[in-house]
Amino acid sequence: MKFLVADDHELFLKGLELILIGKFSKAQIVLAHNYNEVFDRISKENDFDVILTDLAMPGDVWSNAIQKIHEKVPETPIIILSAIFDKEIVQKTIEIGVSGYLSKTSSHMEILEALDLVLSGGVYLPTDFLHTQQLENDKLLKGLLEATTTSKTSDKHLTPRQKAVLECVSLGKSNKQIAYELGLTEGTVKLHITAILKILGVYNRTAAVIEAAKLGLISNPNEHK
Repeated sequence: MKFLVADDHELFLKGLELILIGKFSKAQIVLAHNYNEVFDRISKENDFDVILTDLAMPGDVWSNAIQKIHEKVPETPIIILSAIFDKEIVQKTIEIGVSGYLSKTSSHMEILEALDLVLSGGVYLPTDFLHTQQLENDKLLKGLLEATTTSKTSDKHLTPRQKAVLECVSLGKSNKQIAYELGLTEGTVKLHITAILKILGVYNRTAAVIEAAKLGLISNPNEHK
């Protein structure tokens, strides 16, 4: 695993490094202290598995910076760790293509949980944030909110859109390809994948395809081979 971790506070930066080393002992971790260093790194290296970054850092306005990072390395998941927790800002980052948004007060277990979900192709938002009154009518997040409140019973139901996304996943298509074929944004695809994982009670894309095929929710992936 290879991580790019960016924050303009040295103590927080080193803390994240220790958390990652504790989980991924053989991981390569590259540190950056501002957006300029991030831009420099991704211009030279495009093989990062995940980018974890603060939102408000020297070097650029956050909206321009996150858009620039995503355009430069579109297949690399980006997780925001920020003290800023405004609903409109969070939603804007998801629309840009960010795969996760965490508060800097998050526990190390929550950070690792977010990493697991993001590495599976989903998007992570804290449950408490999803359940705030102000998010209940936001269409982009409605599916994920419903998924977090869905009990894991034998009555597992996927919407037609979720089934279409999962069919694409079973064919090995990337989030970018799925977004293009279904006329969605990458952020919305990630939200659908997150909802699918939660509804099926699994932790990665492969397990989701197997479980859905077993339940007859999608065609058997072996039929595509």
